[in-house]
Amino acid sequence: MKISKHGRNALGAFAVVAMLADCNGSQAALSPSGPAGAAVLRANPRASTRATTALACVGNRYGVAQCDALVRTDVRPNAAPAGPAGGFAPADLQKAYNLPSASRGAGQIVAIVDAYDNPNVASDLAQYRAAFGLPPASFYKYNQDGQKGHYPAGDTGWGIEIDLDAEMVSAVCPNCTIDLVEANSNSWSDLEKAEAEAVTLGAHVVSNSAGGTGAKQKYFDTKGVTYVASSGDGGFGVGEPAAFDSVVAVGGTTLVQGGGGERGWTESAWSSSSGGCTSQPKPLWQHDRTCAFRLANDVSAVGDPNTGVAEYDTYGVGGWFVVGGTSVSAPLIAGIFGLAGNATKQDGGRTFWQKAHHPYLYRIQSGGKYVRYSTSGGWGTPDGIGAL
Repeated sequence: MKISKHGRNALGAFAVVAMLADCNGSQAALSPSGPAGAAVLRANPRASTRATTALACVGNRYGVAQCDALVRTDVRPNAAPAGPAGGFAPADLQKAYNLPSASRGAGQIVAIVDAYDNPNVASDLAQYRAAFGLPPASFYKYNQDGQKGHYPAGDTGWGIEIDLDAEMVSAVCPNCTIDLVEANSNSWSDLEKAEAEAVTLGAHVVSNSAGGTGAKQKYFDTKGVTYVASSGDGGFGVGEPAAFDSVVAVGGTTLVQGGGGERGWTESAWSSSSGGCTSQPKPLWQHDRTCAFRLANDVSAVGDPNTGVAEYDTYGVGGWFVVGGTSVSAPLIAGIFGLAGNATKQDGGRTFWQKAHHPYLYRIQSGGKYVRYSTSGGWGTPDGIGAL
């Protein structure tokens, strides 16, 4: 694994240099071996049972944040457009979650906060949207000081995350305005400055696809702003900021087209999705007996790399590929908050704990049974925008 002088992982495409095992499949770091070609990887979620993945962001999470994107490395490029055979496309996600994507979201600003720079993000996003017939993006890129320029040093691993976040918000809320705020590094002092700047720029939804330890809650607790964060891909346990009660903690699911009765989709808790008891105080709106502290997750969306989504990235990978992780789940939920248009009225993940909203959430399977709540999957996945 090549580490730059800044201590960041230099990522290329699909060459394995270190193998790490997880309960979903093998994980690896990627070496800087060059682009993989502009093509969608053929990953059939109905046939694949054990994905081999690479961590986009490699390193520990003590005192810093790392992103939660998992890149599929066990499937070959294919020139065909995406879809279930090459990662879920926007139309798939909109159907799976019964979303009013074509008619809502205009005027809503969804900010994504990431570390370092992806210099190709605007062109990559344009290619992604054009490939799937989405309108041109209302997209703006800023540094952590709110400037359109003087961006941080580039990082191909975080670049994958940046493209993923922008594309997943686009997938479910193509009419939303997307603000990308790039922090100078993955240190909390820089990320928190970017977090505050996203709010200053006008966002009422802020999406975070990274986690670690050492974050300060005050940067994720602005009144009238809905903060969304991925819970992580490491099983039991939740990092910050998802652990905070002021943040919507988003878990990951396994999503398969077919079955599921009238819905036409089957969804189950993803075993590698983080979730469970945190060390944060329990909010007044949680009345479970699972633990005495804040319990996560609140809600979930697809995250299992076996049933991953299509991504386009020319900075670190070289084209189309398939990706999973709760880094997929969080920006999807952030985009759905954009569709709902009521982010200023939210209180962390409270809305998903209200029984009146449960009819608007799809139950997911856990242990072979449909359950109302699971730590990895929260209260389920969105059935439209009624639960928000």
